[in-house]
Amino acid sequence: MSSSLQICSNATISQSLNLRRLFDRDREERQRQVVRFNCRKPFAISCLNVDVKAPVGAGKIGLGRESKEVMEAEGKVMVGTYARAPLVLASGKGCKLYDVEGREYLDLTSGIAVNALGHCDPDWVKAVVDQANVLTHVSNVYYSIPQVELSKRLVACSFADRVFFTNSGTEANEAAIKFARKYQRFSNPDAAQPATEFISFSNSFHGRTMGALALTSKEQYRSPFEPLMPGVTFLEYGNIHATRELIQRGKTAAVFVEPLQGEGGIYSATKEFLEFLRAACDDAGALLVFDEVQCGLGRTGCLWAHEAYSVFPDIMTLAKPLAGGLPIGAVLVTEKVASAINYGDHGSTFAGGSLVCNAALTVLEKISKPAFLASVSKKGLYFKEILKQRLGGNSHVKEIRGQGLIIGIELDVPASQLVDACRNSGLLVLTAGKGNVVRLVPPLIITEQELDDAAEILQNSMSVLDENGSN
Repeated sequence: MSSSLQICSNATISQSLNLRRLFDRDREERQRQVVRFNCRKPFAISCLNVDVKAPVGAGKIGLGRESKEVMEAEGKVMVGTYARAPLVLASGKGCKLYDVEGREYLDLTSGIAVNALGHCDPDWVKAVVDQANVLTHVSNVYYSIPQVELSKRLVACSFADRVFFTNSGTEANEAAIKFARKYQRFSNPDAAQPATEFISFSNSFHGRTMGALALTSKEQYRSPFEPLMPGVTFLEYGNIHATRELIQRGKTAAVFVEPLQGEGGIYSATKEFLEFLRAACDDAGALLVFDEVQCGLGRTGCLWAHEAYSVFPDIMTLAKPLAGGLPIGAVLVTEKVASAINYGDHGSTFAGGSLVCNAALTVLEKISKPAFLASVSKKGLYFKEILKQRLGGNSHVKEIRGQGLIIGIELDVPASQLVDACRNSGLLVLTAGKGNVVRLVPPLIITEQELDDAAEILQNSMSVLDENGSN
């Protein structure tokens, strides 16, 4: 563990500084803890310096007093929407996170594919601090330089002609829904009823707000809030035959599709499927919308996931990694779509603020470099290969799939026990799909050595599936 941790969190800068001072005062004690941790026998791999006990079934690390206090306080004051892991994180650096008791974790979650540059990247920190000292927020009543500069950069490196900013991925998809509806009305002024319906696909995830939720296939997300936006048809992801007759002129406003599904289980589209959707939308006068909220911005080894297929959309939605941990979303559109949108058709108070756009400029500049993207592709291939070597022979592993550094390990049992065992051994991973897929979305800066460490912990933790199965 580093003797001087740079604190990074979503708290205010003053809170972060207070945390840092707290950790600095306790530096000697934390160093003594590291020595004690390294002298004990950890569950899986000693290089992570995690003091844990071997899990019994889905066992848990004993919680310290500080963790218990935070968790108890959360239970009293927050709405219970999150089934959180029993872990209170205090700081991070690179691909490592540290809890309030000082334990170290290798992070293969990236805040759900958000922290593409890891935690506390120095260039990102400088961009945030420098901008915070100049101008943070002015609303969209006025022009601001970072917003215009980020828009110029996004247009320059994509298919798009114009950009609209939001605060999240689900907001970006809400805007895309409105833009598609408005485009149909604008393009068909004499139609008694312009096209208003949408096509989405199985295993899709487009967000939690009402319009985006209507495009999301998971029944458990949708059913408590019905009736949702009408006019959405769900088809099998990748099934050209099933889709062919349902994209219709005068009926279909847009087709929403993820080139690579993250939440849905790490499923990749084929080139043939995306080419078909492009042609079918053109024939029907419908818009093709690529949701790259999770798979875009370097995650697959291409700057945009659709570039690998040479198929381009009319609209693309972005969010998660764009500002490196600050809330932002973006809707990239062609000129034909933008021409349908007038003043007042949509808006946001916070979207595209100076602080978040300056941070996003730094993220985009670093990730869009060809050498950086090549390194993501190389590490992705390496990681899949070592995972297949270490896990491929396990009877519970059905498939290891993905592109770049978004990888899924499909199991024949629920993945939650494996996720718990990994966390107890100092590795943070996610689930996806129907809960039977381990989702691996590390920071794009992760090293091959850290990928080796992660694969070893995963391998050693697999035994928990047999132990719990026999029980």
